[in-house]
Amino acid sequence: MRKHTILLIVLTIIAWRTTAQHTYYGKIEFERKVNMHAQMAEMEGNTWVEKMKAQMPKFNTTYFDMIFDTSHIMYKPGREVEASNMFKMFGGGPATDNVVLTDLHAATVKAAKAVFDQKFFVQDTMRVMDWKERDEIRTIANYKCRKAVGRICDTVYVVAFYTEDIPVSGGPEMFGGLPGMILELAIPRLHTTWVANKVEVTPPKETDFVISEKGKKVNQKELHDTIYDSFKKWGSMANRNVWWVVL
Repeated sequence: MRKHTILLIVLTIIAWRTTAQHTYYGKIEFERKVNMHAQMAEMEGNTWVEKMKAQMPKFNTTYFDMIFDTSHIMYKPGREVEASNMFKMFGGGPATDNVVLTDLHAATVKAAKAVFDQKFFVQDTMRVMDWKERDEIRTIANYKCRKAVGRICDTVYVVAFYTEDIPVSGGPEMFGGLPGMILELAIPRLHTTWVANKVEVTPPKETDFVISEKGKKVNQKELHDTIYDSFKKWGSMANRNVWWVVL
């Protein structure tokens, strides 16, 4: 009987230590970097493009905060940084004001998005992606992360590094569906990366998961079709606008 008691105590301690290593709630700061020169290189041949490149930094850097627990994830703009006059002219860059609220229990997502002068409020089920695991491992914000790759819009590859030490299936924008939190995300065709700078283990408040529902009510497909119809005359640029919108 005593041996069984000792064994139970040992197993309890092991389980407690294992659980203590995991993060179930907190706040993550993401640094998003868009390589503007690489994006503009796709439009080379225009004199005005070269002039614009000469007036702006190579990268447009913005910050986003993600507040999470095991039920909800709120992704929203974070601290402001001084932007170049050229970036300010274009509103600070695409998807700069996106706010995304994910309900993990209901498997639903709500998002407030501004597309040029239009405001949309998206309500839909969580995105389902066919992620493929890879062998690469790296450390991000002091968390061990594994690599996975997937696609959006059929042909746009997405590279993610997620950690099982934060067993909450989420990530920047509407990305998730992995057995842990995404701490780094890259979309090469948008020349854009999101990287977690830090993770603060602080309990969220109920008010952290409130989103404004202003804007035209749409689901993801309706938003996709609306934006594509608006920009289809732009050729390849139309596709890029759609990719940014459906993040």
